[in-house]
Amino acid sequence: MDVLRRPSADPAGERPAEDTAAAPVPYLPYVLIAAVLTGLYFLYSWVQYDHFRTPSWDLGIFGQAVRSYAEFRLPVSDIKGPGFPILGDHFSPVTALLAPLYWLWPSPVALLFAQAALFAGSAVIVGRTAQQILGSRATGLALTVAYGLSWGLQEAVKSDFHEIAFAVPLLALTCRALLLGRWTAAVAWSAPLVLVKEDMGLTVAMVGVVLALKGQKKLGAALAAFGAAFFALTVLVLIPAASKLGQYDYWAKIEKTGTGAETSFVQIAADALTSGDRWEMVLHLFAITGFLALRSPLALLVLPTLGWRFVSQDANHWGMHWHYSAVLMPIVFLALVDVVRAVRTSPRPWLAAYGKVAVAAATAVALTLAANLPLRELLKSETYAADPRAEQARAAVAAVPAGASVEADVPLLAHLTADHTVYWVGTSKGATPDYLALDLRGWSGQTSDPAVTASQLHPEASYEIVHRSEGFAVLKRK
Repeated sequence: MDVLRRPSADPAGERPAEDTAAAPVPYLPYVLIAAVLTGLYFLYSWVQYDHFRTPSWDLGIFGQAVRSYAEFRLPVSDIKGPGFPILGDHFSPVTALLAPLYWLWPSPVALLFAQAALFAGSAVIVGRTAQQILGSRATGLALTVAYGLSWGLQEAVKSDFHEIAFAVPLLALTCRALLLGRWTAAVAWSAPLVLVKEDMGLTVAMVGVVLALKGQKKLGAALAAFGAAFFALTVLVLIPAASKLGQYDYWAKIEKTGTGAETSFVQIAADALTSGDRWEMVLHLFAITGFLALRSPLALLVLPTLGWRFVSQDANHWGMHWHYSAVLMPIVFLALVDVVRAVRTSPRPWLAAYGKVAVAAATAVALTLAANLPLRELLKSETYAADPRAEQARAAVAAVPAGASVEADVPLLAHLTADHTVYWVGTSKGATPDYLALDLRGWSGQTSDPAVTASQLHPEASYEIVHRSEGFAVLKRK
């Protein structure tokens, strides 16, 4: 990894000479692409939400947290448990920035729009950086499209909203600063990552390592120490202090298998190194850049995220699905830019020739992969077709009066959080909700008896059915 050489700086400070001499890069073409990407991301998210296809409870959880901030309360998520302090789960105070948007648009859909805009904004950063460094508008625009359609971002959009939406543009700005030799800017853009999620402290520390490798030893050491210290502070002090459990609960993801059995260090290492799903994730990550990104020191920034995913015993953390790879996309695409710049003058003709076609190849790969990624669903008429189950779910939500407390199944959670106190079925211990909104098919796919389910969930109370359809039932406490 000998790329990312620092360009000669001008006498005035950090701004590199090649940067000051470069022609200004216009925003308009990139903003237009970003507007299209925002529309595509948000349309997919909105259709998924409107058709009650929410894949997990996360949108409901974040909706409750942002609503708390918007109401000037400490962030809680009753879906995790009555009065559960969300900062005791993951340390993501950055989501408070969404409170003003929530004032204007008090709905979890606002979070989906914000994520779409943040992802699309990162595409502008990647594309303009590519044009500025490589000197070609066609290259910059092509890489913007390739990045915007990358599998990591598309899978994150499919997974509804997550706090990492803020990390993606911050990492793009950090990598841009490193490529341009703007060392203080790299520190300024990377440091706030510690407020996005606790594991990002390790990524910040790795930015410090890259700075040190580029000759900024004192600055790099200070940033590395800051990132590592903040990671330790969040997982050992801040999260346990906020958590009702008094600990960082996600250590169990490393220490225990899905069956709850303890794992040894040797077993963890063996599992990590022999798992096909884990290595497939790495293969696809670098394959989208023709593996050139591996030649850039920026590639070091993927190690903290890949590291914790490798040692995790939770299969959801492996592979290409969910939102976990979104933070890696700006890193590998800008690492590609770094290498393409460097190999232009390579004494090895084959490498120089490869560098000339690398961006075109990455774009072709992205377009090819996109045919089997989530956004392809937007081209299918059935995606927008009326869904009887969705209509049943909508009627169930309407049957719960505004302001009531309700315990609900996953498909209904996010649709209730804006104007209800919402619990997830089975996590409302210590509270007796006014209503139950049940998915009669549940996880098993077999229809359940709502009266029996109600008595099992809350033997201390009596509920009567006030609404029922083939797929859902709403019960009111007597």
